[in-house]
Amino acid sequence: MTTQIPHVDHELIEAAADVARTRCRGDNHTMAAAARTRDGRIVTAVNAYHFTGGPCAELVLIGTAAAQGLYELDTVVAVGDRDRGVVPPCGRCRQVLLDYFPALKVIVGEGDRVRTVHITELLPESYVWADHQLDAE
Repeated sequence: MTTQIPHVDHELIEAAADVARTRCRGDNHTMAAAARTRDGRIVTAVNAYHFTGGPCAELVLIGTAAAQGLYELDTVVAVGDRDRGVVPPCGRCRQVLLDYFPALKVIVGEGDRVRTVHITELLPESYVWADHQLDAE
């Protein structure tokens, strides 16, 4: 059973959509992400596609936030270019987001079904990396 969080951060969706509209060009940058920090600031990023792989917008966002000294993200959303709307994080991003921010909220869904869920709901019975590390002495 999914426990929905009532508030959807539409300002955050619009921030990501604006970056997708204005900064995503061609095949190298096709997704934008935005996150709100616990103190209310918004940080944005775009993916860096490359045929060898390349980081998704959510992963670039983690680095961008850290470069700005922002280490406590509260809510994240990804939006596709060409008005594709909200796009859920891929499996790799779900795992990384969970490992970095276990209390993170993620905006998912499309159109009038957009909702906010906890990252743990996107990875039920998930592997939490920190739980399997030996304590350093």
